[in-house]
This record gives sequence, C-alpha cells and structure tokens, in this order.
Amino acid sequence: MIVDLHAHYPMHIVPTARVKLWRLLTSHRERRRLIDWVEALLVGLASRFRNYASFHAGPRVRIRYMRRGGVGVALSPLYSFFDELPLGGATPKASYIGSLERQLAAVTDHVRDKHGDGVAIVANPAQLADARAAGKPALIHCVEGGFHLGPTEEAVMGAVDRLADLGVGYITLAHLIYREIATDAPALPFMTDDQYRRWLPQPEEGLSELGRAAVAAMARRRMLIDVSHMSERSLEDTFEQLEGLETPEARIPVLATHAGYRFGAQEYMLREATVRRIAERDGVIGLIFARHQIEDGPPPNLPRQRKPLLTKRRRLAWSVDVLAAHIVRIGEIAGSNRHVALGSDFDGFIKPTLPGLRDMRDMAHLRDALMSRFPDDAEAICRRNALRPFETYWQGASPAAAPDTLASDEREPR
Repeated sequence: MIVDLHAHYPMHIVPTARVKLWRLLTSHRERRRLIDWVEALLVGLASRFRNYASFHAGPRVRIRYMRRGGVGVALSPLYSFFDELPLGGATPKASYIGSLERQLAAVTDHVRDKHGDGVAIVANPAQLADARAAGKPALIHCVEGGFHLGPTEEAVMGAVDRLADLGVGYITLAHLIYREIATDAPALPFMTDDQYRRWLPQPEEGLSELGRAAVAAMARRRMLIDVSHMSERSLEDTFEQLEGLETPEARIPVLATHAGYRFGAQEYMLREATVRRIAERDGVIGLIFARHQIEDGPPPNLPRQRKPLLTKRRRLAWSVDVLAAHIVRIGEIAGSNRHVALGSDFDGFIKPTLPGLRDMRDMAHLRDALMSRFPDDAEAICRRNALRPFETYWQGASPAAAPDTLASDEREPR
C-alpha cells in the first residue's frame, strides 16, 4: 500500500447547485451556493490547462486510480483558490472557514454518491485503522493555507477547533501569497524567487500573531502542522514556538508534505538544517512530483532531462533517479530513511509532473521501482513513514463528534 501525503482530490469536485432563481435575491445561502458552483467550474476549466496531463485527460486523483495504483490513503487538501487571491497581504475574512466547510461537505457527498461503501473519509486514527483493516481507499481531509482560519486570534483558534472536530489531519499554514499568517517561500513556477519578492513583497517577520495562535491551537488539538511553503523565518518561528509547547520527552512532530531537499537555489525546497529539525521531531518529508521544484539543482550527477524519453519505463527510471537523490540526501542528514515519504501534489497545479508519473495509477510502478532501489526501506518510504504521525500523534475528531464519513451505496462510475 502507498500513502500520498498531499493529493488534491477536491479540486475536481463541483457541488450540486439546485438553486431556485427567485430565491437568489432573498437568500444569502442560495447566493453562496451558486457562487461555490461557479467557482468550482472555473477551477475545473483552469485544471484542464494547468492540472491535467492533457485537456481531455481528466483529474490525476481519482478513487479508481488510487485502487489501480495501490494508494490506500491520500491526504486530501481543502483549499479555496478565490479566497487566497487578494494581494498585498490582505487580512483574511471570517467567512473563509465556511468555504472550507462547504467544500468538505461537497467532497463527502461526492464520495457517498459516486463511490459507495468501498471508500472511507477518515476523521480519526480509529477510523483510519478500520479503513485499512477493511482494505478501503481512505481520504483524510487537510487544509492548504492558514489564511482560511480567520482575521483574529480568537477566530483562528475557533476555526482550528471546528476543523479538528471535522477530522482534519493537518494545516499547511503558509501558501502562495502572504495573507497575514506566515510568510512563504516563492513557489510560483512562472516567477523566479527574486521576481516573486519584487512583485509580491512580504514583511520581514515569519509567523504573525495569527500564525502563532494557529500553531498553539493545532498543538492543543494534536493536529499536525505542515511546514511546506514556509519562508526561512516562518520555519524558525514555528520550531521555536513548538519548543515552548512541548517537553523533551514528548516532542511535536511536523510534516513537510510536498517538498524535497534543496539541491539548487529554490527557497521552496528544504535546507539541511530544516531536514535535521524535522527528523529530530520524528517528522516526515513528502517528496513532491512537480518538476519545477523537485528537479531544481539538479541532483548530483543527474543531468536535467530536456527531451522526451522514448519509453514509459525509461521515463519512470529517470524520475526514480531524481527522487532517489532526494531520498539518499535526506537519509544522510537524518541518519536513516525513516523521515521521507511521498507527497505528489497531484492536481495541485504542478504541471508538468515528473516523467512516467502521469497520475495515481503510476504509483504502483513507482513503488515497484523503489522496492528495487531501496529494498530495506521502500515499504517505509511508501507507507509506514507517512502513517506514523497519524497513528501516534494525530488526535482527530472524537468518536462522538466525528462525522459519519463512510460513503453509501452507489456504484463507482467508470
């Protein structure tokens, strides 16, 4: 089995819009439902150009692709693209948490309606164990972008509680544009790091007071913190704050769910010091499949692939060489391969992806290649390392508060 620490299942979900036009003028709920539907359609259109392998290929993250590729668990980011757009460090709005809750409900409805009781949406470690025992593909909701949490410290803490009660596994606090939570590392593929800093300037700080409130609330609820996208200052502030919230005997693990080692110059990738601090907390780094980030450098003795490789086997072999370079280097720093996993970021606007890794069906071929390359550690890299923080630290929703997340009775479409 494979665990993917970051795969955008919700990105292709369009909520049902049974809106009565005569109620649009009087009902905010009806207007919000129509807006959600229009926004999802626009994201779907953009995905045809910047997510899918081709205009008509469709999503890379699907339940039947998970089954074909042997992906048993996927961490599924909730993310409201249009809420992130305001520039200039605009203060988040209290309404953003509602966008996440409606998206979560849309995903739950979609899974229930389309995939029957063969799929689980997991809200706590007990449900995760049940899904694995039953052999069901499982989705765990997570959140990408701390800006969703709200405009005040009280709102942020309340939002974390609401999300924890819904079974969210982790929050990626920084993201693409600074929104008064945590300064971020440049990650837009059409800008250099210098261009990003010039066109999207950020303050010198790392975590804001809102960001610190989020870290404290997540630690209190035992929700995992994802440090992907963070600037160096945000990373430093996060680790420093966690040291004040823990004891030497009970350290708080952190994740970098879709990243890699910094062979080149991109600030998005992780320095040696960051890898070491994640490992010291028994955390995990998921390797991203975006060529823009993972090929930066390139890794030692591996020339950048510029022309299409002739066969799928050769394309995959080249990509395994790239990923293996990151695995080896992270293992050298951490002292073992206990702290590296997979975090594809499929359907997260990362086109092009590594050659031979077109969608989740190809994960099975990747697992086989890693088994050959790292026979003693491939199972840990593909599964055990990613599961460990969710089995040993994550609290999730209490059994009484956990939503009924098992999908119902309709057959999965082709």
